[in-house]
Amino acid sequence: MQLKDKCGEKFSSFLADKVVAVAGDVSLHNFGIKDQILIEEMLDAIDIIVHTAGTTTLDERFDVAMDINTMGAFNAINFAKMSYVCGGANGLISEEPFRLGQTLKSSSELDINLEKQLIEEKLSELQAQNANEETITSIMKEFGAIRANMYGWPNTHTFTKAMGEMLVMNMKRNIPLIISRPTAVIGTHSEPFPGWIEGVRTIDFVFVEYFKGAITSFVGDPNKTMDMVPADMVINSMIIALLVHSKCNLSNNFICYHIGTSLRNPIKLWDIQEIMYLYITSNPWLRNYEKSGALCEKLLFNPRITEDHEFHQTKALKRIMNLYRPYGLEGMYVPYATYSISFDDENTEKLRIAIKGVGNMDKEYITLILRALIGRTT
Repeated sequence: MQLKDKCGEKFSSFLADKVVAVAGDVSLHNFGIKDQILIEEMLDAIDIIVHTAGTTTLDERFDVAMDINTMGAFNAINFAKMSYVCGGANGLISEEPFRLGQTLKSSSELDINLEKQLIEEKLSELQAQNANEETITSIMKEFGAIRANMYGWPNTHTFTKAMGEMLVMNMKRNIPLIISRPTAVIGTHSEPFPGWIEGVRTIDFVFVEYFKGAITSFVGDPNKTMDMVPADMVINSMIIALLVHSKCNLSNNFICYHIGTSLRNPIKLWDIQEIMYLYITSNPWLRNYEKSGALCEKLLFNPRITEDHEFHQTKALKRIMNLYRPYGLEGMYVPYATYSISFDDENTEKLRIAIKGVGNMDKEYITLILRALIGRTT
């Protein structure tokens, strides 16, 4: 049962009593809040900080992604320390944090301060050339992709999020910390209703372009596993993790949870191909309020370059990027359709078991947590 249904007419007053909205910017120190009295009130009242702010655009401008994804996490952990809060790889990805300076290439070392310096220098260079905003955006997006690929990450988003995690782990000291790592987040399973999604950003873009008829094929091995997880299950997992850790007083002051499906409930690209086709034939895309959409064929996957595990360094990827550039894809999604990756979820499985002994939890939430994920079409 939804909270709104439980509260009935008192829902608005309930929220007004429980929720206080404070405007801020995670890229700034103290979230940009200037009112010192307000800051002190927040430090006194807050018991748990949940940091989810981030830009999810895979090819975001390097400077923008750095400010939000990396420095946002840095500023959040700094605020937590003030408030004394208590209470592109292959194979199996472990539930372990990134250490400061770690990369996905064993031959390299990452310096976050250097990356920030390079961003500032690149922006200064562009400003000195009187580059317009469109040019700056284009160059900074490309610059971010280059730096990410240099260290083994497939895009700017995952690169800057990893750097944010490094800073948090390096600075947390004795603050209890939970890191939730969802895989590709898609539309909701149940709440607020099945299929809800806000905006089109990551893998959803491929679905939309296919439904529009803009693409008819994509690079990928149909037998490869695609790890996706509904948004509401990610949120439920985070809430349950907070509940379990606050109730059980676990001695370990850090844990990482992978929230995904690839290990215990995998879905293959050919499953997705079939689901997409069944959906579009039952719900044709309507253009200009026409009575019927265009006929659609199954999205074809081309596995030609999937055996080259270093394909991101090859001419083949450049050809793919040029092929999909008109649609805004620019090869960003290729790694997710070609790498053989599964995510270790041992900690998450232990969490699922642990919730059975924590209070009188709503069975609906238990059902939603990672067991009723994406069903196979067999």
